[in-house]
Amino acid sequence: MIALLVRELRLAVRAGGGALTGVLFFLAVVSVVPFGVGPDLNLLARIGPAMLWIGALLAMLLGLERLFQADREDGSLQLLLMSDYPLELVVLVKCLAHWLATGLPLIVATPIFGLMMNMEPALILAVIATLFAGTPAITFVGAVGAAVTVSLARGGLLIAILVLPLVVPVLIFGVTAAYGAVEDPAPFLPPFLLLCALTLFFSVLGPFAAAAMLRHAAD
Repeated sequence: MIALLVRELRLAVRAGGGALTGVLFFLAVVSVVPFGVGPDLNLLARIGPAMLWIGALLAMLLGLERLFQADREDGSLQLLLMSDYPLELVVLVKCLAHWLATGLPLIVATPIFGLMMNMEPALILAVIATLFAGTPAITFVGAVGAAVTVSLARGGLLIAILVLPLVVPVLIFGVTAAYGAVEDPAPFLPPFLLLCALTLFFSVLGPFAAAAMLRHAAD
C-alpha cells in the first residue's frame, strides 16, 4: 500500500502538473473575483471564505478524471482488481494520494490567497481548518464519480455534474464554520463538527461505492 501511495503521488505530479495545476487554478479563481465585485476591500473580506472554498472545490475536481482512467488505459486497473488486497483499500489509498497531491497544496496556499482577499488572520485560520477537515470529503465523493465514468473517454465534465450536488453540504458547512469563527452570533464548532462528520461518512461510503462501480465497469 505504501508503494501504491508513492506511485500515485508520482503519477499525480506528472499527469497535468498535480499540485501546481490546482494552485494555479485556485489563484485564477481568486484573482478574477476583484474584477467582478469591484475593489471594495470590505466586500472582498466578507465574501473571501466563500470564494476560497469555491476555488478549492473547483480546483480539486481537475484531477479526478485521471483517478482511475489512467489505470484502465494501461491495464493497471485489472491488476488491482485481481490483487490480494481489498479493492476498497486500494481506492482509499488512491484517494489519499489525490488529496495529498491536490488538496493539501491548496490548503498551504490558502493564507496567501486569504491576504489577497483582505481577510483577517482569524478568518484565514478558520478557512484553513475547514478546508483541512472538508476537502477529503470532496475527494471521496469524487472517487465515486470517477469510478462511474471510468469507461468513458472524456468523463471530466460528467464527473463535475455528478459530484457537485453531493458536495454542496460540505461547502455549506465549511463556509458557515469559517464565518462562525469571527462572528459572535454564529458559532464555529457545530458546523465544523458536522463538516468532520460528513468527511468521516464519505471516507467510509466513498471507497466501497467506488470499488463497486469499478467492479461493475470491469464486468
